[in-house]
Amino acid sequence: MRPTPFKFARRAAVLTLALMAAGLAHAADVTVSAAASLTNAFKELAPAFEAAHPGTKVQFNFAASDALLAQIAKGAPVDVFASADQETMDKAQQQKLLVEGSRRNFVSNALVVITPVENGVTLKSLAELQQPAVKRIAIGKPEGVPAGRYTKAALEKANLWAAIEPKAVFAQNVRQALDYVSRGETEAGFVYATDAFVLKDKVRILFSVPTETPISYPIAVTNGGTNADGGKQFLDFVASAAGQAVLAKYGFQKP
Repeated sequence: MRPTPFKFARRAAVLTLALMAAGLAHAADVTVSAAASLTNAFKELAPAFEAAHPGTKVQFNFAASDALLAQIAKGAPVDVFASADQETMDKAQQQKLLVEGSRRNFVSNALVVITPVENGVTLKSLAELQQPAVKRIAIGKPEGVPAGRYTKAALEKANLWAAIEPKAVFAQNVRQALDYVSRGETEAGFVYATDAFVLKDKVRILFSVPTETPISYPIAVTNGGTNADGGKQFLDFVASAAGQAVLAKYGFQKP
């Protein structure tokens, strides 16, 4: 027996409703591309944000800020971009990838030199990185990792880059640099204070490194996402007292 036109219409209506529901579910997702150093803090933020916005789920993509920008520029469907430096966000703004007026600074950080807890070295200054006992130093690639750019600038200012570069083990992001040190693959490394906090049982901070440019993290809603409203809600939550409390728990400072 052939389906009647009514049955066809009913099936079409059911299919349309199903597609609409799938679309709404997709639209309720908030996709956040964030600097690798934000991994732990943002993962803890997500459940509280989702609880405050029922039906919304946060999807994260963590990597070096430059790599994330490249993905967004190529059309990756991202709602929120959080960078570890102003330079990368400036590029995003110049490429008109951000929702106008959405950019804001939400935390700050500090650059530190670390060593493994076991069999580490004892150093008190950048100049002491030249010692023969320091054979390898983990550094984010300056051309792609904000932490690497801060490191190179600090070493250049101290007239030490030429001496230190041959010892460098370049990392794809700051968390990879942290891993190199925590596994004892390098005697020292440059990371953010918040990264050292995450693995404080495996690495210890030797000293802080002054940076000419303050390490300030910007965040913004992007033009290429599917949920601009959800993105704005995420930005508001990050800036709220609840969001800032989680970020402070992981060592991030006020913007």
